Amino acid sequence: MSLTLEELQATEFERKMRGYNPTEVEAFKTATIEKIQALENENRELTEKVQASTDKLKYLNDLKDSLNKSILVAQEAAAKVKSNAEREANITLQEAQQEAERIMQAANQRVTNVYKEAADTTTRLKTASGDLKTTLRVFKQRLQVMIESQLEVVNGQDWEQLLADDDFTQLAELEKILSARLDNNSVASVKSSATNQTTDQAVAAETPATAPTGETVVVFPDDEK
Repeated sequence: MSLTLEELQATEFERKMRGYNPTEVEAFKTATIEKIQALENENRELTEKVQASTDKLKYLNDLKDSLNKSILVAQEAAAKVKSNAEREANITLQEAQQEAERIMQAANQRVTNVYKEAADTTTRLKTASGDLKTTLRVFKQRLQVMIESQLEVVNGQDWEQLLADDDFTQLAELEKILSARLDNNSVASVKSSATNQTTDQAVAAETPATAPTGETVVVFPDDEK
């Protein structure tokens, strides 16, 4: 049977002979009402505390869930940032390695080209030096032959006869004879010298001789003329 505090306060007992002492009954009723009221107050306070604790627990649970979600999102974001950073670092490293390899290959190719150009230049210089020596050798030989042939003419008997003869009526004829002999001796000497030259010397001899300003240049007549 459920009995509320209001119902207990409104309860009335019939008075009969030889029943309970009304004063004691009222006192017990009052004490019971006070006790029930105290219990109800305590129960209400406990209920309020439980409700407050429940609300607080719910708030804490919600906060925990929110924090867990935030932590999870932060972890996912951190993992994504780390992954992106690692990927970008790998790409940057690969690009740097490729660029370094390209620069190294270009430098090696440049060094190879420089060595090759230096070797080619050295070869050309050696060839040019050899050609120059051959040309100078041929020039020296031709000059020597020409000078020797001219000395033979100068030391010949025609000069002695010309100097010893007091008759100058034949001067024109002597000039023709000396000129013809000089030309013949020069041509014969040059042909004899050219016959003894090698093929390289003949090629080098075809190179025109040049001299600085103020120096004498000796020009030989062609062999075929």
